Amino acid sequence: MTAPRPRFDKSWLYRQSRMLHAYLSAFAFIALMLFSLSGLLLNHPDWFKGRNPAVDHTLRLDAAELREAAGSADPARALAAIVAERIALKGGYKSGEVIDGEAQIRFEGVSGKSDLLIDLASGQVEATVEPATVTTMLHDLHRGKNSGAAWSWVIDLTAVLTLAFSLLGYVLFFSLRFRLATSLQLTGVSLAVLAVIFFVFVP
Repeated sequence: MTAPRPRFDKSWLYRQSRMLHAYLSAFAFIALMLFSLSGLLLNHPDWFKGRNPAVDHTLRLDAAELREAAGSADPARALAAIVAERIALKGGYKSGEVIDGEAQIRFEGVSGKSDLLIDLASGQVEATVEPATVTTMLHDLHRGKNSGAAWSWVIDLTAVLTLAFSLLGYVLFFSLRFRLATSLQLTGVSLAVLAVIFFVFVP
């Protein structure tokens, strides 16, 4: 006579799901609020149209600094580094080119943007620095634009943990026997509404 196969312990699964659901909520709720707020502002850019005023700076690079930059493998980046030591620029180095005796350099980042125009004959530097507003910062953080590798990891981690948090929530639905049918019906209705909006109203 064969021994009966052990039954799967659903109560253990539900206990573990509740524990993990509670732990993940500590991070997931904060991340969801941040990305929900930034997504709302991104979807309604006309709500806050204010801009921080740009600040203009001028300075002059000496002949030694110009020679040092000209002799480097990337003169535009070298010039950007020299100017960044003397002016509080916003953003990180984005692009730069040297054309007809002038260097045009751009910095972009979540904190703002900066544009440099450098006359390579005289060393004259004209810099325009525009700090970001809270709204534009939230926009860039939501999209991961110019936010660097570390924030990209935060976005990926948020997506993975939110997905796990949601899946655990559905597992817990099955522990609520009296509410399971209602929960599944609401899930079906939600999917149907999203499908109708997508196929009917989205151009």
